[in-house]
Amino acid sequence: MFIKSRYIILVLLLLIVSAVCGQNINKTGTTAAKFLAIGVGSRANGLGDAFVGIANDASAMYWNPSGISQLKHMELVANYTQWIADIDFSYVGFVMPLDRYGVIGFNTTYMGMGEMDVTTEDFPEGTGETFSAGSYAIGFCYAKNLTDRFSIGANLKYINEYIMNCDANSFAVDIGTLFITPFRDIRFGVSISNFGRKMQITGPDLLVQKDIDEQISGNNESVNAYLATDKFDLPLLLRVGISGEFVKSRMMRVTWAVDAAHPNDNTEYMNFGVELGLLDEMLILRAGMKSMFMETRDEKLSLGGGLNFRLGSTSKINIDYAYQSFEHLKQVHKYTLRLLF
Repeated sequence: MFIKSRYIILVLLLLIVSAVCGQNINKTGTTAAKFLAIGVGSRANGLGDAFVGIANDASAMYWNPSGISQLKHMELVANYTQWIADIDFSYVGFVMPLDRYGVIGFNTTYMGMGEMDVTTEDFPEGTGETFSAGSYAIGFCYAKNLTDRFSIGANLKYINEYIMNCDANSFAVDIGTLFITPFRDIRFGVSISNFGRKMQITGPDLLVQKDIDEQISGNNESVNAYLATDKFDLPLLLRVGISGEFVKSRMMRVTWAVDAAHPNDNTEYMNFGVELGLLDEMLILRAGMKSMFMETRDEKLSLGGGLNFRLGSTSKINIDYAYQSFEHLKQVHKYTLRLLF
């Protein structure tokens, strides 16, 4: 029974992968909800976003939903980033194991840019009014170990982007699998993110008064009409990752990770990362390279580190930091707090 189920899962994944890889890559920068492509968790960011084959903390709900099946205790993760152009970006996730029934999780992602002045041609310095814009996603995740080496998971989420009185929304799903190979426990992960319907912005700000035929005199010159807006795809992304350990002992651990990614709005690229754990995992150091081999690469070197403190036999607190450099934009600093209890 398990073998048949596994084959069905693999066939479904291959069909979705075929849909992703069949995209004609000529839509650079044209997808909606691009905030979904911003990596979450300072640990993954410090590894150059090479995390699909690791995926062993609560941020796995973003990278590879099947990864939370590895968690044995409840875990809360909170990530904050002051993104480029003074944009705030944050992620909060909570995971709870249900013993033999699997693991569930809840997550929310938010990106906002604060209040801005309304300007017009007549009032270029501002009308005295303000407006806001932002994006958010709310998700529910479930993962389960089908064997002691193979797991599968999915994250269903609601997505919304808004500006002033208009917004666009959609539902999407992230699907992932993780396989621990018999060879030195090297891990192999596959995930597909943001598989859902297109987004189209609507709202009262698109209401205008229009003369439907200016060549006819005497007709109604102020007919209510809505401006038409296009529909845009979500940033669909296929990731394949592999990870393992060069060294693994109580005093030192060296983990390596490599991810290959295929987005629907850019060229393929690879991420590389190395993590060094010292003193029984109390001190962590990380380094990575992101977006290698991408034609229009802007993200480059990532560095990071963390401190782990035990609060008892099972409770633990992790404080992680990541630094990310860009070719043309200013550097970004990311902070993450993880609680295990």
